[in-house]
Amino acid sequence: MDGKVAIVTGAGRGIGRGEALLLAREGARVVVNELDAEAGQAVVDEIGDGAVLNTDDCSDVDGAERLVRQAIDTFGGLDALVNNAGIVRDRTLVKMTPEEWDAVVKVHLRGHYAPTHVACAWWKEQGRPGHVVCTASTSGLLGNFGQANYGAAKAGIAAFAAIVAQEMWRYNVTCNAIAPAARTRMTEGAYGSISGGDEGFDFWHPDNVAPMVVYLSSDASSHISGKTFGVQGNVVELYQPWTSFSEIVNEPGRWEPSDLAARVDALFDGFPIAKEATNGMSRLRYTMTQRQ
Repeated sequence: MDGKVAIVTGAGRGIGRGEALLLAREGARVVVNELDAEAGQAVVDEIGDGAVLNTDDCSDVDGAERLVRQAIDTFGGLDALVNNAGIVRDRTLVKMTPEEWDAVVKVHLRGHYAPTHVACAWWKEQGRPGHVVCTASTSGLLGNFGQANYGAAKAGIAAFAAIVAQEMWRYNVTCNAIAPAARTRMTEGAYGSISGGDEGFDFWHPDNVAPMVVYLSSDASSHISGKTFGVQGNVVELYQPWTSFSEIVNEPGRWEPSDLAARVDALFDGFPIAKEATNGMSRLRYTMTQRQ
């Protein structure tokens, strides 16, 4: 990342903080975007020269314009955008308020759309290559109880990354997503206390996510776009998008509902897909427990 310029949203704590610090250590100049000015400034101070603070709301289009413009005006350009900012408002759907739904969707989906929209427009106009790293989640890829708002937004982000990748490939701009798992303020109930961890390698430490993000922010990854990677500990996984497993065909034409009732079960024959509602997170390779 020597000589490159990167933006990291939500970079004051947790995964975003680790991403900003490692990007800087690898030679990038970093715009630390964080609504909490004190937390964001602490990261800027830790980096030292080559980092500046931005406190704009990345889910606001005008704020995203100012964010990207600050990178360009301060450091002379932009090479990588890491969309990391996020919140949770966990609640089962029946109990979830409209405000809890809207807040999560806004921060995650608009918080990805707005900076990416501005950055990609600038890269296209300037004829410069660029890299976008989006932050999805297994809650969106697999589904997680009590997170209809968060999971829907994160599934949307994975689709967003795939579509932006298609649209920007001709302009030498890549867009990939990660589905990270780490112990942060948002997840400490699932991954153990923030201060916990055995001596030696801490599998769930948030800084473990940063190396893959730095790679995807660099020109070394220019041949990869539109993909979603699981990232946790010392493991990187590749997720396969929704894929058709089987089909039933009605001859000679349109189905009757009664015929479907008789034949739909055949779609499941021979495939490891349950008909009933299941816990998607049970398919994780690495569970949400303290790994020894």
